[in-house]
Amino acid sequence: MFLGLAKARHDALVFAAPDGSPYLPSTLTLQWKRAMKHAGLKVTLHSLRHTHASTLIAAGLDVLSISRRLGHGTSAITLNVYSHLLKPDDRAAAIIEKALAGSEEG
Repeated sequence: MFLGLAKARHDALVFAAPDGSPYLPSTLTLQWKRAMKHAGLKVTLHSLRHTHASTLIAAGLDVLSISRRLGHGTSAITLNVYSHLLKPDDRAAAIIEKALAGSEEG
């Protein structure tokens, strides 16, 4: 793989040493900071995490799944951090309310 002649396994780490072993977190953070400085960008690894979560929310993924992907202890943590991105959707409640109102008439 080091020479680009092989394909990474499906469960390979995203950020790994050439031999496939994990980097120490401090090594990865330092390399990331250097790369961002070189590129003239101010992007942290943590901001990538927020972007990932925000993208999942925008795509309509449920909060429980997002919470699990982020490794939050509870979905309440996810809701606390990202609730400002959630758009209330009252359509289902309106449909149920209309159906219940119709059943009371008959």
